[in-house]
Amino acid sequence: MNQQDPLCTYNGKTKFIIVTGGVISGLGKGVAAASIGALLSGRLKVVPVKCDGYLNTDPGTMNPTEHGEVFVLDDGGECDMDFGHYERFLNVTAKKDWSLTMGRIFKMILDKERRGDYLGHTVQFIPHVTDLIKEQFYRIANQEKADVLLIEIGGTVGDLENQFYIEAARQLSHDVGRTNAMFVHLTYVPIPSGVNEQKSKPTQMSVHDLNRLGIYPEIVIGRCEEYIKPHLKEKIGLFCNLPADHVISGVDVKHVYECPLVYDQEGVPEILAKRLNIYAPPKLEQWSKLVESLKRNQVTPRKTLTVAICGKYMALEDSYASVVEAIRHSSAHLDLRAEIRWVDTEKVENGSVSVEAALKGVDAVIVPGGFGSRGIEGKIQVIEYVREKKIPFLGICYGMQLAVVEYARHVRNIAGAGTIEMESETNHVEVPVIAYLPGQEHIKDMGATMRLGGHDVLLKKGSKAESVYGGASQIRERFRHRYEVNPAYVKDIEQGSLVFSGKASGEDIMQIMELTDHPYFMACQFHPELKSSLLHPAPLFLGLLKAADEQE
Repeated sequence: MNQQDPLCTYNGKTKFIIVTGGVISGLGKGVAAASIGALLSGRLKVVPVKCDGYLNTDPGTMNPTEHGEVFVLDDGGECDMDFGHYERFLNVTAKKDWSLTMGRIFKMILDKERRGDYLGHTVQFIPHVTDLIKEQFYRIANQEKADVLLIEIGGTVGDLENQFYIEAARQLSHDVGRTNAMFVHLTYVPIPSGVNEQKSKPTQMSVHDLNRLGIYPEIVIGRCEEYIKPHLKEKIGLFCNLPADHVISGVDVKHVYECPLVYDQEGVPEILAKRLNIYAPPKLEQWSKLVESLKRNQVTPRKTLTVAICGKYMALEDSYASVVEAIRHSSAHLDLRAEIRWVDTEKVENGSVSVEAALKGVDAVIVPGGFGSRGIEGKIQVIEYVREKKIPFLGICYGMQLAVVEYARHVRNIAGAGTIEMESETNHVEVPVIAYLPGQEHIKDMGATMRLGGHDVLLKKGSKAESVYGGASQIRERFRHRYEVNPAYVKDIEQGSLVFSGKASGEDIMQIMELTDHPYFMACQFHPELKSSLLHPAPLFLGLLKAADEQE
């Protein structure tokens, strides 16, 4: 480690909480870490860091059906979807440097080696890779003046690809001292079919694997269908060298927002306070009220709305995770239940299901972001249907672009209107009402080359957009796109009920469109779901569900 750089050394103040996972993947480490952070963030500055073992620089080029959605940060970072949980639970604006991948780490190592930073020494995994990982932890803690650095180590204990993160975390805990770092381990407590009792052996073996790596967790969270029985907590504690009350029930819940309340009930804040000598009683009053609204409406709803999400990444619902969460946030504030219907637009396009059947009985429709030409005509059919039937509609990113294409074709009668994204060797777009953003035409690299991150949007006075955003004249939202409404066609398209009510600040880029003859037909080039949270729902989603609620 470079001891000459004060940013890369321990500041003597930050506390470190390291979250690992075992037994199986998909238990919800991100939610567990975010829930722990939510218990502390009311009084302390909690900064999350995610460590992923894959060799990609970031998830930006990954297929969402493989890895889930790409979460875009305000500074343009393309990150793991767990950053959505961090921002929603901790009320922080995360930064791309808080996302570490082994691809990034190895690139930094090789760059340092080429510069001669290692002074001719043989570069090795230990100490050089582990030292660099620790440097990143200390640097983030120091730059952010963090009270708590919350480190989630991706993958499962025993995976080859996360071993260097685990070893770096072990060294860090030794470096900073016992009162400044602690480990939390998430495991699985199954109830096998036919046995009908909770089993502790997977947890025991997982913690044993962690012990062999030199780490002794002081909180074990057991993901389970029901609260862990007291006698089983005693047993797990005995085998894991823990008091029974340090074994926490990570019980299955209907909504992830219940998790901080469960952890609070299970005594996590008291353990953290005693172990790390920090004072941070949770502030969860408003959070608890909104969770109660979600739970109540799940059982005895004031009203139930059916919201159709129409896209092509239906193989994995996590592809649209933030869209789903934004719907939940708004439903909690409107005291209603929102049921989601997944509509595969490829099936609409190929005629295996009609648009009428796909949207029968829906109260609102969302066409979210995406890429490519697959399923595109099915999306356009959906948009035409909701426009004509006056069904409340929200188009996001690609959804806005296709809403412009649909209007150009069927209202403005512009034959051949399309998006340049449909252009191929076998398909020529005659009228590209959606075109490349300036400077995007000849880009070859796929990663981090789009218009990314937070940008200001100017709202048109007297527009629906201005009203939805509470009378604001300027807002800031997050983007991830390569195409835009072609400026050459804006005047022609706007002749009618379509209004471009949001534009980029200082640039001639259309950011929001709306229809003046429709109860709620809004579309935006940005991704409003990325800033939505339980306490502060995205205005465009809130407006959509409110319009649907008011429909006869």
